[in-house]
Amino acid sequence: MEALLGSSPSPSFTITRRNPITSFKVFSWSSLYSGSNNSRVYHPILRLKRSGNDNSGSCSPLCYIEQMYRNRMFSQPIRRCRKIFIDKQSLLVIPNGLAFLPRKFKTSLRKTLKHSEIFKSIVPEIFVRSCIGLMLVMAVNAAVIKAPSLALTEENLLFLEAWRTIDRAYIDKTFNGQSWFRYREDALRNEPMNTRQETYAAIKKMLATLDDPFTRFLEPEKFKSLRSGTQNALTGVGLSIGYPSGKNETAFGLVVISASPGGPANRAGISSGDIILQIDNTSTENMGIYDAAERLQGPEGSGVELTVLRGSETRKLPLIREKVSLNPVKSRICKLPTGGDDAPQIGYIKLSTFNQNASGAVREAIETLRKNNVKAFVLDLRDNSGGLFPEGVEIAKIWLDKGVIVYICDSRGVRDIYDTDGSSVVAASEPLAVLVNKGTASASEILAGALKDNKRAQLFGEPTYGKGKIQSVFQLSDGSGVAVTVARYETPAHNDIDKVGVIPDHPLPASFPKDDESFCNCLQNPAAACHLDRVELFSKS
Repeated sequence: MEALLGSSPSPSFTITRRNPITSFKVFSWSSLYSGSNNSRVYHPILRLKRSGNDNSGSCSPLCYIEQMYRNRMFSQPIRRCRKIFIDKQSLLVIPNGLAFLPRKFKTSLRKTLKHSEIFKSIVPEIFVRSCIGLMLVMAVNAAVIKAPSLALTEENLLFLEAWRTIDRAYIDKTFNGQSWFRYREDALRNEPMNTRQETYAAIKKMLATLDDPFTRFLEPEKFKSLRSGTQNALTGVGLSIGYPSGKNETAFGLVVISASPGGPANRAGISSGDIILQIDNTSTENMGIYDAAERLQGPEGSGVELTVLRGSETRKLPLIREKVSLNPVKSRICKLPTGGDDAPQIGYIKLSTFNQNASGAVREAIETLRKNNVKAFVLDLRDNSGGLFPEGVEIAKIWLDKGVIVYICDSRGVRDIYDTDGSSVVAASEPLAVLVNKGTASASEILAGALKDNKRAQLFGEPTYGKGKIQSVFQLSDGSGVAVTVARYETPAHNDIDKVGVIPDHPLPASFPKDDESFCNCLQNPAAACHLDRVELFSKS
């Protein structure tokens, strides 16, 4: 580019270019440039006045950039307007054209024009447009992804209710090694939730990712059935079932934890440790315990057929459902053969379940037995599959005047401690023996572990079932529910009994009976194979 100076008093400048296409007129600035000038600055490519009437390269006055220049020696960033690049320097705008800046800016002007030409020749305009367009698409896409949905349906809200329940209550805060928040977003985006059944399926799929057989979704009917099982009675065959553990862990099917005394299953000879292979010809290999419980229950007088495995023997047993009483406590007095009528007697208490009446029934049984000169107690927890956790704690308080009952733990360690100060104690001093077996589970194990570790009682029998996790049941807004593993527990001696069980102090004779009448006979008859004398039963050694 060349600039030629004319000879007139107000000289004009003409810019010529090699291979010129358009000529420009440049007018000099009529006053001196100073640091205090408030100037409007343009790049020459933007606002050079074309000869003729061609204004296609002009930019509207909105393109003007107000800037106070105080002798700055550098170029400002190049901007784009109507396919033309703007440099906020180089020329000053006057009403009828442009003027060069003082001499010290000439070098910057030449460099800017040179760089502009190089940029235009090297970088195609289509490439610049493509890059800008791509960046805009990416920005909009990111905004859409991060934006929360504002149109949640009723089904979505039910799913989120179940998700929040797990988020707040579940024991494992790694959620089996997955991002729980990411799962929520993916499920809301990808899982169909147009009907209630589809929502239930989405909730079940979510819970399955936790790989926890005790954390389960309960449809309204199953939730109602579970609640009835913790109250006074239910219609079924009188079985408590669970998942195989310990030596039965590799078994295919569901294990019998206990059979209610006198119930249909008990009368048919089913006992703890048996494996249920089929219910009405439906395999239990992949069946959940809640699904199995629903199949076992039904209208009174209706039938159900069980395929049961014991050892190597498989039997098919037809059973008739009936109303099974869940009265949690049976008691009786066992009179010893020596000492006469005034001799201390042994009070036998059979606790079969931990429902909402259990602690009150135990308290009442103790007081009744005391009135009959009972000075020692046997608490039978055999085939007691558990029930309500709070009832287990309350019954422990009946027998303990002080001490820890159970530690509640999560993935970070001890979270809570249940103990007693003696305010609820009823029988803290009388000798106490506790009977347990492999059907003793859950809340029964909490009670047995507390009495053993506080040296309140001797345990007789065999290792217990080994269910060391605690579930809470949460009702959802539509009447369904979620059973959630909320914690694991440790005994007062910090023993984690999950899949191990509580280890008793002494074994029971192999032929030791489970019914109360035969139990008393074993105490009274020294010649019986099951005999246990009083001293052996209540020894603290």
